[in-house]
Amino acid sequence: MQYRTIPVFLLAALLMEACTSGTDASYTASFSPDSLRERIIKLSSDEFMGRKPFTQGEVRTLDYLQSQFEAIGLEPGNGASYLQEVPLVAITTTADPAMMLEGHDKKFQLNGYDDYVIWTQSRDGAVLDGDELVFAGFGIIAPEYNWNDYEGLDVKDKVVLVMVNDPGFGTDDSTFFKGSAMTYYGRWTYKFEEAARQGAKGCLVIHDDAPASYPFGVLQPNWNTSKLYLDSDQPVCPVEGWITLPATKKVFEAAGLDFTTQLTAARKPGFKGKALGISARTELTVTVTQNNSYNVIGKITGTQRPDETIIYTAHWDHLGVGQPDEAGDSIYNGAMDNASGTAGLIAIAEAFANLETKPERTLVFLAVTAEEEGLLGSAHYAAYPVFPKETTVANINMDVVNPFGKMKDIVVVGLGQSDLDDYLIDVSREAGRYVSPDPTPAAGHYFRSDHFNFAKIGIPALYTDSGIDHVDSGKDYGNKMVAEYIAERYHQQSDEFDSTTWNLEGGIDDLKLLFEVGRRLASESTWPEWKAGSEFKSIREQYRP
Repeated sequence: MQYRTIPVFLLAALLMEACTSGTDASYTASFSPDSLRERIIKLSSDEFMGRKPFTQGEVRTLDYLQSQFEAIGLEPGNGASYLQEVPLVAITTTADPAMMLEGHDKKFQLNGYDDYVIWTQSRDGAVLDGDELVFAGFGIIAPEYNWNDYEGLDVKDKVVLVMVNDPGFGTDDSTFFKGSAMTYYGRWTYKFEEAARQGAKGCLVIHDDAPASYPFGVLQPNWNTSKLYLDSDQPVCPVEGWITLPATKKVFEAAGLDFTTQLTAARKPGFKGKALGISARTELTVTVTQNNSYNVIGKITGTQRPDETIIYTAHWDHLGVGQPDEAGDSIYNGAMDNASGTAGLIAIAEAFANLETKPERTLVFLAVTAEEEGLLGSAHYAAYPVFPKETTVANINMDVVNPFGKMKDIVVVGLGQSDLDDYLIDVSREAGRYVSPDPTPAAGHYFRSDHFNFAKIGIPALYTDSGIDHVDSGKDYGNKMVAEYIAERYHQQSDEFDSTTWNLEGGIDDLKLLFEVGRRLASESTWPEWKAGSEFKSIREQYRP
């Protein structure tokens, strides 16, 4: 018999498995690639119709999740129910097929879907009737950076054009905003909110693949479709949307301006926005439906400190049914995003349920709705928590489980924010792996998943992503796989389970790490904190000094 040397990372993983399961091995069968695969296939099947709220796909998803929670032994997490109502309003926009522009003795049109995508949150619809376009740089007011793109600029009842991301993008200066790491000021949600505070009638974010981190095709499903919103009295722009870079350049050319020159100026302190002398005409009509969607909540009550909770989250929703692609496929199955994370949530819940030694703190498993519509399910939970924020120890969020095979690393999005990073670093080291930072900080992933709503109310939140250092093929391969997913499947009909390419062994490894972080938190009395310099630290200290 010939003997082979066992790689160090594999030996460490075997030792960790032996140490963590030696006296309580009952949970390990929950982490099976086969059962994870089965749940992903079920949730992302055509039967579930893309899992969009307010559709039959939601009904089937809720039934499935409740049956899974009950089958693995979770208690209902909201009194006697597994469900938490999330009141939403669905607004279906029907926009004119084109936008007519006029100014500087020129008339021309932009075509909806190809050149821009717009919608409205107004229940009465919206009309642009010769309203002026104004370039407002990045559309940011950030006192801590001494930055105000709206200073001296009149945008009331006008349509502002603003760049995606923030001025730090593409720089190595971490003191200028955060360099290439996106701040919240770079998120499109912030830009719409700020434009509304300034009294603008409309806000169009200028799309560019690199600073947006995705192609314009990701946004096109928003054309003439239904969008969901929390019922709120916050001010909004009557017209919101995106405009392509080529269309923007066409507008600037008509205004007698060079777009590249204006963008360069907008990146510098002291930039002054300007009216473009171009007016826009188009109309948006709407149909409105008010209804409830639902978060799904299960729990395992702690044996020693049942009032202290650790909340695992994943969003169950996706984009539903839209316009057919070139192959005639109209269903956005969302296999990776986020049937995989939801299946991972069930796997971790099952592992805790199968422990012989039950956790001392309560474990909560929260599958939230309407993430794709702007993190709405988790925002509602944060506003109306079933388990008080004062006694919530931590949030651990899953949004896409690694389908690319075993990785040496696991990525922490927002590395350095809280003590939860240190927990993950420890359990990763014991598994022969390592933690790495987000390789694309400019994409603003920290503001793009449900953990963010927990962070906003001060709860330390851990959000991981697939590693990129592939065990056999290295970082180049890992980066290639992630890039292909973004370009070819993210928010597209092609995000389907593929048995010929998916390898869930790495995803199982990641789920085991997240399980172990939660198990350690559940067996101790200490509380993880935000690290010095985190913008969320002061929020937590207001109610946990």
